[in-house]
Amino acid sequence: MKRQWNWRLWLGFLLVFAGAAGYMAIFVWHPITRDFPWVSLLMFAGGIILLVIGLQHAFREPQLYRGKIFGPILALLSVGVIGMFSNGLFYKGHQMPPSKSAPQVAQKAPDFTLPDQDGKLVSLSQLVSGPKAKGAVLIFYRGYW
Repeated sequence: MKRQWNWRLWLGFLLVFAGAAGYMAIFVWHPITRDFPWVSLLMFAGGIILLVIGLQHAFREPQLYRGKIFGPILALLSVGVIGMFSNGLFYKGHQMPPSKSAPQVAQKAPDFTLPDQDGKLVSLSQLVSGPKAKGAVLIFYRGYW
């Protein structure tokens, strides 16, 4: 009996690899897939499912399916790709260098003047003192631009 090609192993590995490479090449350019890599994670899940099914076929029915050697190798490579992707995106991507000039918590903010929604110049001191003092909420966002 001729053994069949175990396509699930190879398709699972290619799906995992495409999930990681696709994020860097395509998904990073669109905010819906860049902010949280849900497409890549779905591709990883589908690839892992195909790899598990392929490994089951290879080890339960070795007389019918190929893959007892390449199956574990492709599975380990896939786990490595997913691990490096997750480490780079979820851990290393959030390790921002410290800012020496950023205000600290509970530190008094320096006075500044900026235009409001109508284009009038408003200073911080006007917002927190005076007859119509309303207060101010300052939100600082540090990005990589």
